Amino acid sequence: MVYDEKLDSRLQKIILQWKHTDKKKMFGGICYLLNGNMVGGVYKDSVILRLGEKNANAALKLPHFGEFDITGRPMKGWVMAVQNAFKNEEELVSWLEKAKKFAETLPPK
Repeated sequence: MVYDEKLDSRLQKIILQWKHTDKKKMFGGICYLLNGNMVGGVYKDSVILRLGEKNANAALKLPHFGEFDITGRPMKGWVMAVQNAFKNEEELVSWLEKAKKFAETLPPK
């Protein structure tokens, strides 16, 4: 299955407004980078978010969120969320901002 281009368009409208961002094909989907560090993206029909371990563990307790696991080994600090995890664009923006805040703690690449 190819990644959901409509979902990618929603993320792109938000993320590419930030400074120092880039878009790259990875994992058979699309990833967004901030200062060279991955923030999140789209894999199949889910949003992937890099939140750091503390925020990812909290997100995993919520409905519609799961581990980011495409290889049989979950990536720590990452989550996958199905589209209906976000009731509206404001919720999507809020989660992307959480991922952005984590990426900003990482040294630029």
